[in-house]
Amino acid sequence: MGVALALDAAGLLDRSEAETVAVRQHLLPAHPPSDVAVVGIDEETFADLDRAWPFPRGLHARVIDGLREAGARTIVYDVQFTEPTRPAQDMALYRALGRTPGTVLATGESDERGRTKVLGGDDNLAAVGARAAASNVDVGVGGRVSRYRTHVGRLATIPIVTVEVATGRRPPASSFGDGSAWIDLRGPARTIPTLSFSDVLLGRFDPSDVEGRIVVVGATAATFQDYHETPAGEMTGVELQANAIWTALHDNPRRDPPAWVAPVAIVVAASAPPLLALAAPLWLTTLAALLLAAAWALVAQWAFARGVVLPVAAPLAGVAAGLLAAIVGGYALAHRDGRKAARRAAELDAAVRSRTRELRDTQLEILQRLGRAAEMRDDETGAHIQRIAALVRDVARHLGLTEDEVELLEHASTLHDVGKVGIPDRILLKPGPLDEDERAEMQHHTTLGGDILSGSDSPVVQMAELIARTHHERWDGTGYPAGLRGEEIPLAGRITAVCDVFDALVSQRRYKEAWPLERALATIAAGSGSQFDPRVVDALLAVVGGPQAAIAYPPPELVQLSPAETRS
Repeated sequence: MGVALALDAAGLLDRSEAETVAVRQHLLPAHPPSDVAVVGIDEETFADLDRAWPFPRGLHARVIDGLREAGARTIVYDVQFTEPTRPAQDMALYRALGRTPGTVLATGESDERGRTKVLGGDDNLAAVGARAAASNVDVGVGGRVSRYRTHVGRLATIPIVTVEVATGRRPPASSFGDGSAWIDLRGPARTIPTLSFSDVLLGRFDPSDVEGRIVVVGATAATFQDYHETPAGEMTGVELQANAIWTALHDNPRRDPPAWVAPVAIVVAASAPPLLALAAPLWLTTLAALLLAAAWALVAQWAFARGVVLPVAAPLAGVAAGLLAAIVGGYALAHRDGRKAARRAAELDAAVRSRTRELRDTQLEILQRLGRAAEMRDDETGAHIQRIAALVRDVARHLGLTEDEVELLEHASTLHDVGKVGIPDRILLKPGPLDEDERAEMQHHTTLGGDILSGSDSPVVQMAELIARTHHERWDGTGYPAGLRGEEIPLAGRITAVCDVFDALVSQRRYKEAWPLERALATIAAGSGSQFDPRVVDALLAVVGGPQAAIAYPPPELVQLSPAETRS
């Protein structure tokens, strides 16, 4: 019970909880709304118009006019009009806004007072009755967008402003916890009724498709790459905004339960197996615990369908902890009865060994998922850390480390770049070169990673901390963060450094092709004695480039890596 409560309080079950929300969302049927619609700038639009993006603003003006004339209730434009273009085009859009008061325009930028530069500033917008709103979305635990905020800085978000314009009110403050609310997704992608931008522009649509609806205009073509992971699957930014608007329009129907529900559920779930074990055999206690877990999952799904997001991961962890306690308690009681005690002891021993293996496997899985989470900050698929682990394993084995040391190093290396979770997106995802200040902040990921992993009693986490701090030190002492030289650098850091650089060279990126194996090996060899430990370089060349190479490179699945992966 205490373990489950502690895990829940520390947020260590948040990722698992996010997974249960995704499962619950997928089990719900789609509910296309009748009061919100999307106009998508899609592939059909580019084919029809034969124009490159960005479109002249006069085309947007015509779409606004067309939607107004068709009876749209409120128009939301999820396209940013911050910088001026040709005056005639800008004025065409501005006049269309004047003919359609209450239009909401998206922006990702505002100052400390919530002011924007959309179409020259808020005064210009006020003159035609338009409003600017923040289009930013928050990526939550597990990489999914599941909530929307009321404000970004001092600027209200698109759902809040849209509902204000359309209804003259806001959703009740009580429906927002910590300034955000669950997005009540209507279903997977394309559930929101969607028209093509070119169909609206050219008048090829039924006005009843938008009459009386809030209409959100934005990019849906794949070339925009405006996609977000949600509990209902991948979704375009404009459809995500439409779902958030529907949620705000209906006063945030999906909500968290009262704060006492989670701890009470954990206590009940963790207490039931030990109490039952006092009067029932172990097999019956186990069956009852499984039925209890299944019953809670069904209750949670029933509540989810009615707008209440009950906790699932923590109560199930409570059931598991209670069952384990029942097993241990049963083992103590079994010693009172001769042969029966011996038989139960054997069962418990097998259960404990199995549980130990499960806990160890769980710990290693958590390490791998944490390393993958750091890589996914910059759109990595996770294959990079898998390749690094394989390289590190074979290089360490070639250097003569024991199998226990090899296994420990293999698993620890997956967290070498975990500190990237603390690097701002403006640096991590910057498509061009970093300036000196940005590079200095990027280099800080080594100490951030070490700090995240510090203080653990686990040998694999301790080694992961060592690797995170030292895998960018150089053999000649010119590396960072501590400027260690030669064998002052731990062997684990020296091995990971060589493997990390080699994999970066032979892997494809958005801005470069993968290097041929021979060129990459030559570059690694050239760094021997300056950047890298010569002995480790020789081991890598033997493992990858020798006649008995243990690893095939380039990898058969070349994952596209982001520019930030080598900003170290």
